Amino acid sequence: MPGPGNSKFHIEGINMQEDPAVDSYSPGESRETKILVSRCLTGYPCSHDGKGRLNKKIRRMVDTGAAVPVCPEQLAGLPSPREAAEIEGAGGAAVLDGEGRALARTGKDLSGAFVAGAQKTLQIARQHGCLKAVLKARSPSCGRGQIYDGSFSGRLKGGSGVTAALLMRTGIEVVTDEEI
Repeated sequence: MPGPGNSKFHIEGINMQEDPAVDSYSPGESRETKILVSRCLTGYPCSHDGKGRLNKKIRRMVDTGAAVPVCPEQLAGLPSPREAAEIEGAGGAAVLDGEGRALARTGKDLSGAFVAGAQKTLQIARQHGCLKAVLKARSPSCGRGQIYDGSFSGRLKGGSGVTAALLMRTGIEVVTDEEI
């Protein structure tokens, strides 16, 4: 988490705020570890509302080969735009364990799609040797630490999204875009 005097998250070996390796990384250069990132953070329009959530530093990392972009919902076959979803129950870990549900606003159960997307995301992370991930805050797939409470009222609760929970369960370090 944030260190003394530093309000932003420092991923071991990569200070997202000031590491010249992040800014000067060139395509074709070898990196031991790539970082998994939410595809919407590259500006790609894959969010539930059909928009991107551009983070210029994340986009630059993807453009230079330092990061691997994924959208768990699209990997599971969900379209964009799509109906908003929230997690009912204790969070993404509960959905993975069959004790919670990812629901669309209409009440349609999307748990199977969210779990499938998380599993495909983990497979991609493993294929690329990703040990770290920067994911979209509060997302029912990608959020870490806080997600919407399942009431579609804008209220937050403690917990993580389905993909974030699976990645953390398997030892991948997860932070949100708001922490870098």
